[in-house]
Amino acid sequence: MGTKLMIKNMVCDRCIMAVQAVLQEMGLQVRHIDLGTVQLYEDNLEPPRMQELAGSLEALGFALIADRKAQIIEAIKVGLIGLIHHRNDEGKVKYSEYLTRLLQLDYPYLSKVFSEHEGITIEQYTIQQKIEKVKEWISYGEWSLSEIAWRLNYSSTAALSSQFKKVTGMTPSAYRDCGRNGRKTLDKVNKPGTGIL
Repeated sequence: MGTKLMIKNMVCDRCIMAVQAVLQEMGLQVRHIDLGTVQLYEDNLEPPRMQELAGSLEALGFALIADRKAQIIEAIKVGLIGLIHHRNDEGKVKYSEYLTRLLQLDYPYLSKVFSEHEGITIEQYTIQQKIEKVKEWISYGEWSLSEIAWRLNYSSTAALSSQFKKVTGMTPSAYRDCGRNGRKTLDKVNKPGTGIL
């Protein structure tokens, strides 16, 4: 059967490599690893071993998640980050349906748990992640604003611009022209004190 671990702040491919290195250093055999989750071959790690793992992960900015609601919240975040930042396909996605399918839980329950623990709605978190992706693509200069709007499921360039200005305080053009990066790391989106720019 093995042990399933949920790991907080594991939001990119480099995070997967870092966690995998920790597990290998400890001699743990990985069955499967993905954003936010690890499946080990070992059954029931002893508490001292689990504490050692937790300490090694925390030293790199990760954290083991034991609480069921915290696991749900992290799964929502990882799912949305994966969908917004790492998907290869294009097209319209209804985020509520995606999360319901992914987690096999009703969306009203997911929404309630997320809002109670994070202080914002899933929709607000999704918007913050999308704005970070817009900042990234603007800084690369590869696509026009209309292409970015289409790739992120905005109904129009005007809708994207309006939401961008509401979140950052400036238009996408002003953001591009100011020459400052102003991007957040994905695990810092929705954290107080990280600032917009």
